[in-house]
Amino acid sequence: MAYIITAIILWSSLGLVIRLSALPVHVLIFYSNLISSLLLGLLVAASPQRDEVTRIGNRRVLLVLGPIALVNTFSFFYAYRTTTIANAVLTHYTAPLFVAFLAPVFLKEKVTRRILFAILAGGAGLWIMLDLSARTFIGLLLAGDRNTAGIVAGLFSGFAYAVLIIVFRKVALSSRPLIMTLFQNIVVCLLLLPFAAWSAVPLSELWLLLLTGTVHSTVAPLLYFKGLQQVTSSRAAILGYLEPLCAILLGMLFLNETVTLRVVAGGALILLSGYLIVRERGS
Repeated sequence: MAYIITAIILWSSLGLVIRLSALPVHVLIFYSNLISSLLLGLLVAASPQRDEVTRIGNRRVLLVLGPIALVNTFSFFYAYRTTTIANAVLTHYTAPLFVAFLAPVFLKEKVTRRILFAILAGGAGLWIMLDLSARTFIGLLLAGDRNTAGIVAGLFSGFAYAVLIIVFRKVALSSRPLIMTLFQNIVVCLLLLPFAAWSAVPLSELWLLLLTGTVHSTVAPLLYFKGLQQVTSSRAAILGYLEPLCAILLGMLFLNETVTLRVVAGGALILLSGYLIVRERGS
């Protein structure tokens, strides 16, 4: 459990790093994934799992992981860059709600009363948090309001992450997490190569790239996968709800962000709905 909690705390600091960096989002993602790919590649090459790379199954499905992961990461990073830490992380945590919609179609999972209640609670939480009518929200988005665009990006990252979870479940039995993560990072780097490889990176940004590539993209996932060997996936998912709480606290402490009562109430409902869905899937 300590491994998972440590990984979650590390991930929760990602918003601060993104705010500190002046690099474009796609450049930050490219170099972070490149550093992580090199580190994971060395780990795989030195481990017994190296033989699995050549006989990895579900190659077509795994190829889909990269683009979906890129959409998820880009929209999440963009949300962190354009709206508050609280708005970005809480909208991203609508992922379980999207999984609840997608799982019956792609995984043939049943929709129970608890899941239906959780979906309604999550929708109500989002409405309370935004404190806007649909017409006003769309108007702000069309007017180019950065905060609104960040909220939309956070929701889109939640949807992309839900799709990623569905795909992971499809291939989880035939591929190891370390191999899947390495494969995913390589595909993301290849997709971003034409856009980011020639971008100038100031020396002052190198430590941030090394930090995200090493800590957030390599060490944290390895700790998380190590923790999954000791606890059930449902318990790990529930522990994951420490991430938004830690991220919001860090935003308040280091970025002087304020969290309104509506954000607290709406965010609590969103997290509660996700918790109920995770408990239902894990039972």
